[in-house]
Amino acid sequence: MATVFFTGYPGFLGSELLPRILARRDGATALCIVQPKFAALARERAAPLGDRVRIVEGDITSPIDVGVDDVTEIFHLAAVYDLAVSRDLGMRVNVDGTRNVLNFAASQKSLERFHYISTCYVSGRYPGLFHESDLVLGQSFNNHYEETKYLAEVEVQRRMRSGMPVTIYRPSVVVGDSATGATQKFDGPYFVMQWVLRQPRVAVLPTTGGTKRYRFNVVPRDFIIEAIDTLSAKRESLGKVYQLADPDPMTIDETIKTIASATQHTIVRVFLPRFAAKLALQYVPGVYRLMRIPPAAVDYFNHPTSYDTTNARADLAVEGIAVPRLRDYVENLVSFVRAHPEIGSAAMV
Repeated sequence: MATVFFTGYPGFLGSELLPRILARRDGATALCIVQPKFAALARERAAPLGDRVRIVEGDITSPIDVGVDDVTEIFHLAAVYDLAVSRDLGMRVNVDGTRNVLNFAASQKSLERFHYISTCYVSGRYPGLFHESDLVLGQSFNNHYEETKYLAEVEVQRRMRSGMPVTIYRPSVVVGDSATGATQKFDGPYFVMQWVLRQPRVAVLPTTGGTKRYRFNVVPRDFIIEAIDTLSAKRESLGKVYQLADPDPMTIDETIKTIASATQHTIVRVFLPRFAAKLALQYVPGVYRLMRIPPAAVDYFNHPTSYDTTNARADLAVEGIAVPRLRDYVENLVSFVRAHPEIGSAAMV
């Protein structure tokens, strides 16, 4: 009987992905390692799956010992998804935690595949097209989240080169479900939506220049879940890296216009250099409290990297799967924001 080991449950992606994985593996059971403070939520979300899911309390920042050595498939999603994460915490969870999961994988005598959820932003601020085959290019990083996810993927690719059966998935910025708008937290483009919605019909938005040159790459959760579920079942995905990104993302200018239309606001732009915008949000009294846009988020509206998606497009196209366009579902995201003011932007840590 197949046993799936899962980290990152009951997180934003993990809560939706796990049932899909079990649905396509008849008779398989799942073993989820969950921090004690999230164990009750994990059991609640796993209840519809009955005895096919076992929740084990633990933490990937320590060596993993759950008393099994016959796991067939591992999905490693757990990470600190927070642009403002400290380097110490990012290293412990994203890097050391990944090493611990890799060591656990190496101890499994029946392992068929290690699925690792990375991020497109292992690219850092690489200027130009970042290929799925790229990783170590001397790039600088916007924050410790990017740096520690990069260092974690370096570890994963090292094990892959030494023979571990690995597939790597790199999502770009992930937002809510394209049909319902549902999400677990508001970050990324949601900061702009919320700021605009808090203003009168004519809203002021600071911008950092290059709005017709830079692009904002965003994909909805349902695409990511469907892509990982589909690709993880393919024999030909072994040893590949997939950048799960929009192959033709909108420019910042187009993104702002799309948000303006969806929120039914007129947006008046005020130019600020990137460093000045970040300094104001971080140090000028009252600015962050008013706008509620983290300084680290500013970098992604001045992002110099574009993403090659050759592997992802080729292997998903045969299944009829393509990235939904933001303009086609942004109204659903905005409706969900309006309906759920109680949702915050804090990461599950």
